[in-house]
Parts: sequence; C-alpha cells; structure tokens
Amino acid sequence: MPGVTLREELKKRGEFQSPQQEAMLNVLRTADLLAAGFERLFRNYHLTNSQYNVLRILRGEGKPLPCNEIACRLVNRMPDITRLVDRLEAAGYAQRLRTGEDRRLVLIEITAAGREILSQLDGPVESLHQEQLGHLDAAQLHELSRLLEAARAHSISAQTCPQEGDSA
Repeated sequence: MPGVTLREELKKRGEFQSPQQEAMLNVLRTADLLAAGFERLFRNYHLTNSQYNVLRILRGEGKPLPCNEIACRLVNRMPDITRLVDRLEAAGYAQRLRTGEDRRLVLIEITAAGREILSQLDGPVESLHQEQLGHLDAAQLHELSRLLEAARAHSISAQTCPQEGDSA
C-alpha cells in the first residue's frame, strides 16, 4: 500500500515539469531520508557516513589500499579523501603505510580499533536496514536495485574508476 506521494510531502500545488523531474526528486528525497538514519547511528560512534564507508571498504578488501582506489569505491563521492583518512588515522581506525618499492605510494590500512568499531556497528546497521526497507519483499528490493542501476548506467555525471589492468 503506497504512502504519501511526493507531491503531498512537498506540498506541491501543480504538476511536476516531467516524469523525470518527479523521479529524480523522489530519489533525492528518499536518499536524504534514509541517510539521515545512518547519520544519527554513526554520530553515536563519532563517525560520519563517509568514514564508515572507508572502514567498510578496507575491511572488505582485507589488505591496504591506495587513497585513489578507496575514493573510487565510496558510495558518495568525496573530493578530499586525504582529509577523511587524516580523521580516521587521528581516531586510530586507520593507518598509512609506505611500500618499500615506491616510497611515493601511500597505502591505507584498517587498524584493530577500526575493525572493532565496525564489529560494534554490524548489528545496528543491519537492524537499520531492516527498519528502513524490511517492509519491501525480495522481489521489490531486486526491482528497486535494478531500476536504480539502470538510472545510474545512463547518468551523464557517472564517473567510473579504472578497472584492474586498465591504464589510468
């Protein structure tokens, strides 16, 4: 059963200029609403959404990564990944490593404290996913993901990072 329409939420009197405008505003409104729940959760752990995302990337990869690779994998683009890593390093959740082969290459590694904070967040994050989207069945969730992926595939501003083996 559908809830309140976007027009009702925004108290919009007239029609949207186009179905594309209505869909885009729906995506933005929904993303903002869902992200706010995570912002509140992560604030309790003195993290931002982006810091959490970096830690998840590092834990998932299982090995140190260069900053540009982390930046490519972020859910939300971050113009200043260096400052983000600085804050994680200051909190003790990540550390910078230099390789013996190329001292210019700086890798970022998650620390034991970073893994611990993620471990503490695993349950609450999954609970929030259930709270926010648990009312949709598996088929609806797959369709939602499919439609969002299709929208991103044709986005003018879509930026992709080089794949392994590609020259940058």
